[in-house]
Parts: sequence; C-alpha cells; structure tokens
Amino acid sequence: MDIRKEFLNFFKKKGHKIYPSSPLVPDDSTLLFTNAGMVQFKPIFTGEKPAPTPPRACSSQLCMRAGGKHNDLENVGYTNRHHTLFEMLGNFSFGDYFKEKAIEYAWEFVTEVLKLPKERLWITIHENDEEAGKIWQKFVPAERIVKMGDKDNFWQMGETGPCGPCSEIHYDQGADKFNGPEDYLGGEGDRFLEIWNLVFMEFNRDENGNLTPLPKPSIDTGMGLERITAIKEGVTSNYETSLFKPLIKGVEELTGRPYSSGVEGASHRVIADHIRAITHLTAQGVQFSNEGRGYVLRRILRRGVRHGYKLGLREPFLHKLVKIVVESMGTHYPYLKNEQTRVEEIVKAEEERFFETIDKGMKLFQEELKKVQGKKFSGAVAFKLYDTYGFPLDLTQDMLREVGKEVDIGEFNRLMEEQRNRARANWKGSGAQGWELKSQREISPNRFVGYTQLEVETEIEALFNENGEEVEELNGSGFVVLKETPFYAESGGQVGDTGTLYRKDEPVAKVVDTQKVGELNISKVEEAKGLKRGEKIKAVVDKLRRREIAKHHSATHLLHSALRKVLGEHISQAGSLVESNRLRFDFTHPKPLTPTQLEEVEGLINRIIAQGIKGEVVEMPLEEAKKMGAMALFGEKYGEIVRVVKFGDFSVELCGGTHTSNTAEIGNFYITKESGVSAGVRRIEGVAGLSAYRYGKKYRDEVEQLKKEWKAKDLGQLLESQREEIKKLRKQIRELEERSVTDLQPVEKGGVKYIIHRLDGVNLREIAGKLKPKIGEKGVIFLAGENNGKVQLVALSTTPQISAGELIRKVAPIVEGKGGGKPDFAQGGGKNPGKIGELLQKVKEIFSLS
Repeated sequence: MDIRKEFLNFFKKKGHKIYPSSPLVPDDSTLLFTNAGMVQFKPIFTGEKPAPTPPRACSSQLCMRAGGKHNDLENVGYTNRHHTLFEMLGNFSFGDYFKEKAIEYAWEFVTEVLKLPKERLWITIHENDEEAGKIWQKFVPAERIVKMGDKDNFWQMGETGPCGPCSEIHYDQGADKFNGPEDYLGGEGDRFLEIWNLVFMEFNRDENGNLTPLPKPSIDTGMGLERITAIKEGVTSNYETSLFKPLIKGVEELTGRPYSSGVEGASHRVIADHIRAITHLTAQGVQFSNEGRGYVLRRILRRGVRHGYKLGLREPFLHKLVKIVVESMGTHYPYLKNEQTRVEEIVKAEEERFFETIDKGMKLFQEELKKVQGKKFSGAVAFKLYDTYGFPLDLTQDMLREVGKEVDIGEFNRLMEEQRNRARANWKGSGAQGWELKSQREISPNRFVGYTQLEVETEIEALFNENGEEVEELNGSGFVVLKETPFYAESGGQVGDTGTLYRKDEPVAKVVDTQKVGELNISKVEEAKGLKRGEKIKAVVDKLRRREIAKHHSATHLLHSALRKVLGEHISQAGSLVESNRLRFDFTHPKPLTPTQLEEVEGLINRIIAQGIKGEVVEMPLEEAKKMGAMALFGEKYGEIVRVVKFGDFSVELCGGTHTSNTAEIGNFYITKESGVSAGVRRIEGVAGLSAYRYGKKYRDEVEQLKKEWKAKDLGQLLESQREEIKKLRKQIRELEERSVTDLQPVEKGGVKYIIHRLDGVNLREIAGKLKPKIGEKGVIFLAGENNGKVQLVALSTTPQISAGELIRKVAPIVEGKGGGKPDFAQGGGKNPGKIGELLQKVKEIFSLS
C-alpha cells in the first residue's frame, strides 16, 4: 500500500487541497530546518496571512530533526524510530472544521483505509479536554481513552501565540514483543507507539500566560510516514520497512557485512538514514560548510562516513547510495531525479575531503582512548580532532558513547573560546577583502549617514597603514575610519562605496573600497596626502556609481519577488552580489529555468519598473515587519528594529542596502545568464540602469552590423537561407561519404581482408559500419581522420585473432591520444592530427601491409 498516496487522496475527497512538501530550508529565520508539517502554514495560523480557499489542507512534508531545538541525531541508528529526515503526513483546518471532524477523519483513515485493528488503538487526551473525550467515546471504549497533562498533551507554537490541547492515537504493538519497565502508555518504551497527533488550536497565550479562546479555532495534525508504514507492514522497526530495505541492502552490498536488527546493525541504520537526509538537503541547495545548515549537513555526512569506516570501508561510498534514494523517493520528489548526478558529485567530493584525514584522526582517537582511566576523554584531543582532522564534536561524542566514555566538555569549550579570542584579536574584517587591522585602543563605532547624505563634513577617527597598523598620519595607501561616514560598507551582497576625501575643496585621498570590520565602517584609500587623525575633512561618495548600485540592488529585490511569483514560494535567497554594472542572485530551485520562465520573470520585472512604483524605506519592530510579509533571510541576525524596503505590494524585504526611490529609476532590466551553482541552487545574472542600456545597444549594434555585412534587411530571412545552405552541404557530405564507401576496397593478406584509410570531417563509425560487408567474416577496418582539429579513430574486426580494442590502445598514443573498446569494435581520439599519417603507417606495419 502506498500510504502517502492513500492519505492525500483520502483528504482530497474530504475537501482538502493537497500542498506539496515545502523546502527543508524554511522561509522563517527562527528555524534551522522545516521540522513539522505546519511550518509552511505558520503565517496562516498566526494570522499574518488570510486563510486560503478552501480553508482545508493536507500534505506529506519532508522534515529534518538534526540541529536546532529538535535534534535526534545522536539517537539515529540506536533506536527503531529516530531519523534525521522523515515525512510527516498532516491535515489542517484554518478556522473551518474542529475537534469532531478531525477525530472522525482520523478514525476513519486508520480503521477503514489502513484497516488497523481497532482493539489495538489507544487514545490520549488533555486532562481538561472533556469535549475531545466525549467525541472519542463514539469510537473507542472509555477504558482506552487516557487523560494526560500539559507535558504530553498540550501544544504551543512558542512562548506566546496560538496553542491548545492535543489528542494522540497510539498503537499497541503487544506485550509479547515489548514488556520492559517503560512499556506503558506514555512511557519511553515501544509497546504503545504514538502514530498520529491531533492538535486543537483553540487558545491564544499572552505574555502573562493567560489563555483566551481564538475566534476561529484550527486543526494541525501530524503522522510519521515511516512509523505508520512499520505498523502497516507488521514490523517493529522503521528500518525493516520497504522505505529503508533497499538502502540497508545497498549498505550490505558495499560493505559485504550482513545486516542485524540488533546493536550490531546500528552502522547500517545510520548510513541508510543519513544518506536520505544528505541527498534531499544537497538536492535542495544546502551546501557543505562550517556554519549553520551547511555544518549540520557536514556533520551528518561525516557521521555516516565514520560508520562506513567502522564497517571496513576506506574510500568514498555514500555517493553510491544516492541512486537508491532517488529510485525509492524520486517519483514523489522529482527534483531528486533532476539533481542526481550533481548530488553524487558533491557528496563524493565532500567524502574525499574527510577520507583524507579520517585515518590519522581515528589513530589519534584510539591512542588517547587507551590512556583514559575513568570516563573522561581529553577535551584537548577532542579539540584537535575537531580543529585538525575535521571531526565534529558530536562525532567524537558518538564514538565515545559506544564505549561508555565522554568528552571533557569544559576543557573542549575553553580551547574553543581561546581560538575565538585569537580570531577576535586579529580583528579581521567581515568584508570580502578580509582586512586585518590592529589597534592598541578601543575605537568607538562610527555612524553611517549615507542613506540620506552623499557628502558630509566629518572627522578622521583613526588611520591605518597598508600593513594594518594604526598611525597618526597617512600618506599613500591605507585605511581610514571616519567619525560619520557616507560610504556604504560592503554587506548584504552590495559592494562598498568609493569616492573622494577633500581638505578645503582639494582632493587629498581616493576612497577605493569600504568594508565592515567589526562594528566599524572602514574605507580603503589611495594617494593619501598627509591625512591626520582628528583632522576635519569632507567625504564625498561617487554619486553616479552609487546610483547605479542602487538600481541593481532594487532590481535584485524585484527579481527575488518575480522568481517567487513565477516559480513558487519555495524560492529563497542563497547569495547575491550587487555592483554598479551588474547583479548576481543565487536562489534555491531544483532545476534550470526554461526559456519561457526566464522570459516571464524578465517581463514581469520590466512591467513593475514601467509602473513607477514608489520605493518606501521604513524602520519598524522585527515582528511587525514579519506580519507585514517582509522576507527575512535565514542566518541573518536582526535587531529588534529592522529596516524594511518596500515597492508596493510586489516586494517587501528586510534590507540594509541602498535603493532607488521609485522602480522607474531602474530604467530597464535584462537577464544575461542563468546557470547552476550547486545541487539545488540556481544563479541569475542581470543588468539594470546604464548597464542595461549598454547591453541592449550592443545587441542592436551587432544586429545592424550583421545586416550590413550580409546585405540583409531581415535577419530572419538571412538565417533561413543559411539553414537551407547548411542542408545542401550536409547532403553533399553524405554523398561524399557514400562515394568513399564505394571507392574503398580491401587489401587481402593471409586470408584476412584489410581496409586502412584516412577520411577527414566525416562520421567514421557510420562509414565503418557500411564498409563491414566488404571484409566479410575475416577482416579488419581501421579508419582515422581529422574532425574539428581533433583526431578521430575507429577500428572494427571480424576475426577473433585481432582485437579492435587492443589495436586502438596500441596506436592511439602516436597522435597523443587514447581509446579502447571491445574486440569487435573500438574507438579513440587524439590531439595531434599531424601524426595521422605516421599512425596509419604503424597500423599497416603491424599487419605487414607496408
């Protein structure tokens, strides 16, 4: 039974709209990953967005429980039901039906569709929820309905906001299988397995903890696909279901180690689980890194590699399991098929990186382990494993847990803090240039005034020479800190400002870049003429460059919104670059955009530009901005007050950059390139403003030049005539090939017929096939030729004594090439067409034909 399909179809018949799984990276800066089915509907539940039509939804949502508040990573592989990635089946009501229907639907699905035995189903409700208890008694005897407190049966989204009691359906797997001290309803054992949680959102909790009824109560439910599949298939472990069996088998084949359902099979389970998470995260655009989501992904992969190492694998292997994930999940998640090759390449590269150090790291770990007297493993060694050999802390902790030891976490944290302090002491900037500046005193943060002033009378707060050392006077090149600065420091993808410093209207330094170093906006200067600390000077931004940067930054916002409108709300920013002459925008999307989609995006942006929508910049509390629909970027740290850049209802984003005051100022916009950055991440490059004018003019000039050179009034007609000419030439080539076949005759020696010949600019494989009848059952064809500056080789043999593959391998090096194939047919190539004659002579010598 396809439970996912049955679930979605069941609720579709009940008037629910089926929503696709939203990205694992949510459009919610408070979450590391999507960890529940309700995440994509959170703005509806909180009232930030209106309820959709119909006000009923259902989904099968991919969820991650690794990193952040919900982290099951350390349990994966050691229990029957913990996973990093899993699917949550859910149905939702936005102020429509409530408890009665939610309970009725759930009971109908588990008993009539899944046909689970009713006598094995137990229900828990909140101790104060008499209403739910009465509804359940229509279906379940009162003795199988158990009341529990807030800890087990009350759900809330956060400290404040929507919340309510919940009711859980549990499945009794039987005392014959599970009879430990925790195998009671509500215990940690596996006898009573929670399969479905129905949340009744009927209250709002205020800052004082008071509950008030919501005007329109809602429903949020969640049922783990892996868990319900295990029950339906009659097994007690998720890893023994049809969802995981192909992966477990794949691990067995790679390692040669049979799987065991006990502790011995933990490594098989870890690898099977982790490769699902790795494949989906990588396909959706999460990149391996040392921070945030990328570090969670790296930790998962390295944990998987370590368990493979434990099973005897000494070279990359996880990438070989990606195809099994694609085969089992690609039908429902087609982006996996589109991204398979790239995911395999990225995963393999990351594995190779870790395999370079894992041997030395494991040796160090084992040596230290022998020295451990009690339970504490050296925090210094754990830090070295982390810092030198790339072992995440939780990986070392995982290895120690297996032998009943633990890291001296205090010592580890102390060393980590010392490393951070050393990094701070270097005072290295966060800008693209990574400037390192050193000062013996504390410099107060300077104030950026460049949103409203491009010229300002200010004072030099500090000066640094080219080596980053603070000085009292600067000549030539160095760095300047201005008390008040109009120069924008590179951040949020926008490049830093340039301009000029004046002393009484005389230019005394060129500002060539501005970066953020700690809390300071620092400008790099050249041609400085005796700048002194404390001196009053006039700072002037390059206004034309700033205007063009603003046009490209505003165009980037319009591009972000246009992509979400054309492709869907799963689009989220993965990086950007905003310069005065171009923009680059990286975003999460599983496949290349079609020409139609690109045209639609570009056209939509230019229509918004043409409408002349006023740009608004407003500072407001973060929560108010979110309610307004402002897009926040994951990983960005926002203060309580944020800056919102708004172009009507089309684009609303949190942004600290500089922008146009009206979309019309952008002029126009062209997409110049669309490409892939990594698995699941696409890139669009474009131009706006003066650069867009130059881009359009270049195309117009090229068209006019072509028309002039070809004396054509209409390029379309010219291209059509060229196509016809190409057709004629191709026909002539085919005729020449046919003639070549007719003219070539074999030379016979020792009962073997040989055709050894040079043919340039033709399809040698095709000609060899046509010549084959001429050599009969005992013969050899060897053809060589030049094609587009490269050497092409083909060998065909109908006699068992002569191998075409061996022949190609033997002579291809003469033309600086290589090749090979089967005994009856082989191909090759080379870089040196000047040696073709020598190669053919060598072939003739081999057969004594010269």
